[in-house]
Amino acid sequence: MSEQDTLLKVDREKEQAEEQERIVQQISSELHISIKQVRTTVGLLAEGNTIPFIARYRKEMTGELDENELRNIEERAAYLKGLEDRKREVVRIIDEQGKLTPELAASIKKAAKLQEVEDLYRPYRQKRKTRASVAKEKGLDPLATWILSQPKGGDLQQEAARYVDPDKAVDHVGDAIQGAMDILAEGFADDAVIRRWIRTYTLDHGSILSEVKDAEAESVYEMYYDYRELAKKMPAHRILAINRGERESILKVGLDVTVEPIHLYMAKQIIKGSSPLQPTLQAVIEDAYKRLIAPSIEREVRAELTAKAETQAISIFSGNLRSLLLQPPVKGKNVLGVDPAFRTGCKLAVVDDTGKLLEVAVTYPTAPHNKTREAAAKFHELIDTYGIQLIVIGNGTASRETEQFVAHIIDEHKSADLAYLIVSEAGASVYSASKLAQEEFPELDVAERSAVSIARRLQDPLAELVKIDPKAIGVGQYQHDVSQKILEDSLKAVVESAVNHVGVDVNTASPSLLSYVSGVNATTAKNIVKFREENGKFTNRKQLQKVPRLGAKTFEQCVGFLRIPGGIDPLDSTPIHPESYSVVNQLFKELSIAPKELGSKDTAARLAEADAAPLADNLGVGVPTLRDILESLQRPGRDPREELPLPIFRTDVLKIEDLVAGMELQGTVRNVIDFGAFVDIGIKSDGLVHISQLSNGFVKHPMDVVSVGDNVTVWVLSVDTKKGRVGLTMREPK
Repeated sequence: MSEQDTLLKVDREKEQAEEQERIVQQISSELHISIKQVRTTVGLLAEGNTIPFIARYRKEMTGELDENELRNIEERAAYLKGLEDRKREVVRIIDEQGKLTPELAASIKKAAKLQEVEDLYRPYRQKRKTRASVAKEKGLDPLATWILSQPKGGDLQQEAARYVDPDKAVDHVGDAIQGAMDILAEGFADDAVIRRWIRTYTLDHGSILSEVKDAEAESVYEMYYDYRELAKKMPAHRILAINRGERESILKVGLDVTVEPIHLYMAKQIIKGSSPLQPTLQAVIEDAYKRLIAPSIEREVRAELTAKAETQAISIFSGNLRSLLLQPPVKGKNVLGVDPAFRTGCKLAVVDDTGKLLEVAVTYPTAPHNKTREAAAKFHELIDTYGIQLIVIGNGTASRETEQFVAHIIDEHKSADLAYLIVSEAGASVYSASKLAQEEFPELDVAERSAVSIARRLQDPLAELVKIDPKAIGVGQYQHDVSQKILEDSLKAVVESAVNHVGVDVNTASPSLLSYVSGVNATTAKNIVKFREENGKFTNRKQLQKVPRLGAKTFEQCVGFLRIPGGIDPLDSTPIHPESYSVVNQLFKELSIAPKELGSKDTAARLAEADAAPLADNLGVGVPTLRDILESLQRPGRDPREELPLPIFRTDVLKIEDLVAGMELQGTVRNVIDFGAFVDIGIKSDGLVHISQLSNGFVKHPMDVVSVGDNVTVWVLSVDTKKGRVGLTMREPK
């Protein structure tokens, strides 16, 4: 490498280091996290560490930042890196045009948002043919400059006459003046300062308007047929609803803003003193705004509103998904899964308490077949043969009719241990038709696989739901109206977080579940399962290093989240990372604990009484890490989901006609959205608890009060039997 190349390399590395430091400082300022914590996190991510690994095993380094804080740093770092790349690209393009000034370069470098960079770049961007570019080709640029100079004694008609040239299609004075005005209008429209002010003003003062295209049409958008709301106050769900109505050509949507303050602001920026050309410039200002600025600013403002709405919708979907994935598993029960249907009958699948499929069948208890006697006989046979304790019904077509039939079966059977539950079957059909399901149950048809999925998702929601595309699980609102790439990335992060929070039994986990473990990809997950099948169960974590394609970095990232219950080393069934095993051994010596005593009540009590701070000093380990170790040793093999309440099991049917105002009921939260929560109270449709009815106090957002899967006490507020709607409250009647 030549000396010049070496110097260039040094300059590039210095520039990259300065850029990285700018990014770190900006993130620190934005997120109110110390520069040291941000710098450390960015460095750990750059080394290939995953968010779950950093959050769990690098607490001392990050100052105990949680997963959300780490992901925020990761997202902002990616955005700001892209911003810096775009700045360099814009500077290069403008410089190649010979138009880059030191002031412009400084403004671009200073820009904190991508929109600011694009505003600065706008005048230099290659445009398709415009009225201004045509006027410039006709040589009218000098006339435009003369008008903008605002001479005190200038005569526009006289000056414009100098540019009349039929050979250039400037046939008369009016053509020359109009061309010059077009040039000025485009210049004003491209001014970064003007655009920034108008964009902010429009966001603050503009209103979204919507109206119906066909006044006779009936649709779910009726409340928006003649609607107006201040843009900045419009909640996410209304923005997305109006967007959808517009896409479906039912609504006509626009942005309305008072133009006089905008004209006044532009005039203050452009018109200097008194000049005979002031009326001309005023006309240019009004044309520039109406023809060029307003349409593009409206698109930008609506895009910004939509982006914020999408972020909110994705956040709600993600929160609901996490709650659903972390529902407590119902263990120790043989389950009969039912995928209900009318014409094709109810598909049944019996699974034992480990999820192993024992038998499949089909019955026709509902219309149009109404073979209730034969169906009852089959249900009783399966219940008796396999000791069924729980019947799980999917909530799709014919679910409530099937529920009535099942309630009758339970009443006939007269077993205190037998109950039923309706679960969301969202995504079951997606899974049952997938390649994964075909590989798992090649001998079953699609509906039978769906029944298996319905049964299993109660026994271990996390293990079963990870087999399904998160977008198909259906615990959000407007998920089809948001950026699918952002939604997919966000939901994948949620699943990854949930899986690593719970931990995975490496000897029973499916490739789908393993693929969400920190550092493990789909190929490595399959290799783990293949190794297990060929060599028998893993007996210690070290054996994972023999799995093909599972290198040292992957081992470091995943091993703490992979558990081996009943293995050679009891620590292998805990979340404790092998890098801390030596610390545990020293801890046992300090507390005089024998490893074989792990799991006993006496040992758990002694570990709970241990003071982490002085022990950490003695052991040469950080206090956060030692706290985690002590907690993990108190209950080795503990499933964090076990602390959550189990779902509500039912034995009888409740109909909407049974409901009266004031009735107290127990229900399960099925979905949380911006304006409230839907609660399953055992009737055909879930009841709605509006945000105003969630608590006696002020509620900023429903997710602050309830989560998907929560068991709640509600009271009936209103019943609309015609529309099948029930209004509920969580505020106890006085």
